[in-house]
Amino acid sequence: MTHSTERPDGPPDPHARSSGLAWLHRVAQEASRGAGGVPVELLGGFLSLLVEAATTGRRPDKAELDAVGLNGRRAAELGVSAGNAVQLYLSAAWRLWRELPAAVKFSDSTTTADAAEAVMRAVDRAVAGLAEGYTAARRDMMRSEETLRRELIEDLLRGDADVGALVERAEPFGLDMAQPHQVALAAPPGRLVDSEAALSSLERAVVQGIGDRDVLVATKDGSIVVVAPATPTGSAAPPSPGGPPTPRSGLGELMHADLSRSPRGGPWRITVGRPYPGSYGIARSYEEAREALGMAVRLQLDMPVVRAEDLLIYRVLLRDQPAITDLVHAVASPLARARGGAGPLLNTLDAYFATGCVVTETARRLHLSVRAVTYRLERIAELTGYDPTDPAQRFTVHAAVLGARLLGWPQRDLPAPDPT
Repeated sequence: MTHSTERPDGPPDPHARSSGLAWLHRVAQEASRGAGGVPVELLGGFLSLLVEAATTGRRPDKAELDAVGLNGRRAAELGVSAGNAVQLYLSAAWRLWRELPAAVKFSDSTTTADAAEAVMRAVDRAVAGLAEGYTAARRDMMRSEETLRRELIEDLLRGDADVGALVERAEPFGLDMAQPHQVALAAPPGRLVDSEAALSSLERAVVQGIGDRDVLVATKDGSIVVVAPATPTGSAAPPSPGGPPTPRSGLGELMHADLSRSPRGGPWRITVGRPYPGSYGIARSYEEAREALGMAVRLQLDMPVVRAEDLLIYRVLLRDQPAITDLVHAVASPLARARGGAGPLLNTLDAYFATGCVVTETARRLHLSVRAVTYRLERIAELTGYDPTDPAQRFTVHAAVLGARLLGWPQRDLPAPDPT
């Protein structure tokens, strides 16, 4: 495609204005302002490319499109939004076309239409290359950020990294290490699937509920780990049925509400460590949440949210394992002589203590008759020598049952009793 470039008031000068670049510079500056101050350098040779398309009909070659793609990457790295980057190019295109007739005289409407088509094709390919470069850069940046986030969380949970370096690495993620944080674990009922969707949804829910962007979410050992600012102890209020979590909800309740609404299955088991300040505090809270998760599984707790402070009594029991082992040997192990083994009688004791030692409620929970429950309690007293219905002996029996759960008995053999 060729056009007459003779100006009305002078001799032929095919590139009089394009070669001078002054008007292209002005168009670029105006486009930059129109796009909200996007750096004009991101246009690169885009305007010259359009002038070439208008005057010769030549389509952009691969090298030119690659250069546009590099400018798309630069826009992403500079933090320019994709919309503003595209707006810069489109704004520059229509501003250039508005002034192009003053630089190029088209002989008739046909050549004008051909030039317009060539320019639009060039704009289309250039903007596509810009978007492709921008998207590739954002993808690379997200991968890099995710790697840094995962490494940061690993070091925070391990608690043995250099504190000064941790504070510096945590700053880009908005983590104020001087403030108290707590860690919560969400364990799925089976294998964790579609983890990316679960992490994104959970992070939004926690940020919205706590009102702070100081939140890190990741996966570790098959569970979801959430590091968040401390929420006031004892002030958690469960969300209304079917409604969104309230700002007063604790971290565990926020997580449970979001995971319960998702189609990812359930029920989830959530444990929350106590809040502590500093980088070592995060590791300590994580260990509490992890220990609480193990205890909740061993104790077969049916609570959807378990806090570390709720299990302090069990930690006390486990702290002197030889003593609790002796107690289980002395009080609970005789239950193994019952027909059917110790399991049914231990389950009866669990339900009995969980219902406040109310026989009728125990029977309802176990789907048994009151007579059957009464018989089992009598049989327990007969085998062990301790009557669970006697207030004076009830605590001993209860402690032995809890010890059996913590030690995994009767599914696992008890350790040998301490000979001393």
